[in-house]
Amino acid sequence: MLLAIDIGNTNITLGVFENENILETFRLASDKELPQEEYEILLHSLFKKYNITACIIASVVDELSKRVKHAADNVFHIDSLLLSHKLNLGIQIKLKNPREAGADRIANACGAYVLYRKPAIIVDLGTATTFDIIDKDGCFIGGVIMPGLNLQFRALNTNTSKLPRIEADTVDKAIGNNTADAILSGVIRGSACAIEGLIEQCEKELGQKAVIIATGGYSNLISKYMTRQFDFVNPYLTLEGLRFLYELNKKA
Repeated sequence: MLLAIDIGNTNITLGVFENENILETFRLASDKELPQEEYEILLHSLFKKYNITACIIASVVDELSKRVKHAADNVFHIDSLLLSHKLNLGIQIKLKNPREAGADRIANACGAYVLYRKPAIIVDLGTATTFDIIDKDGCFIGGVIMPGLNLQFRALNTNTSKLPRIEADTVDKAIGNNTADAILSGVIRGSACAIEGLIEQCEKELGQKAVIIATGGYSNLISKYMTRQFDFVNPYLTLEGLRFLYELNKKA
């Protein structure tokens, strides 16, 4: 069985695959202070009922990349694969500097390349909201990066003297008649408008309509306030991409 691990700035998402089927997923906090031994205990506890024979890791947190890899290697007695632009990706990365492509964005692009038609725009609503663009030829040509919902909420709270810290939620009206609803409208509805507008601009540059795939925890919330809905919402797109990348590289 394959263990796919996506280390993000806020959460670590883990999924177990048997062939092409994802059996179970887990989510942990991305704790930079947690020692390797503690990660080993967590991995052993979470996956003791599975026969893990391989592991692939995508990480955007340098402090955790090798720590989690060594933990997985020790627990499952394997040599985990750490994703980078140097691997066989199955797609062409047409960025000015391919090293700038985050591992999660590479996995998203590869997942979309395999699962959906082209061109494609992947909207990942995580700590940052990112767009990854696949052109009609299946090349990863770039994207968009903007602050995620929680970053916006935190910034309003920490950089002002009176605005409270609130959590993401639905908001009935664009015009909030109290501070909390005004913030929710600005962040939730504002992000929906920004995403929809950026999709339109990206498609204009592509020269044609694209399939729009959303992933990340806030996809369904944001879609409530969009006129044009996502074509697909796939919460496991990054993990699916990692599985595809492992299959491409396992012989090497």
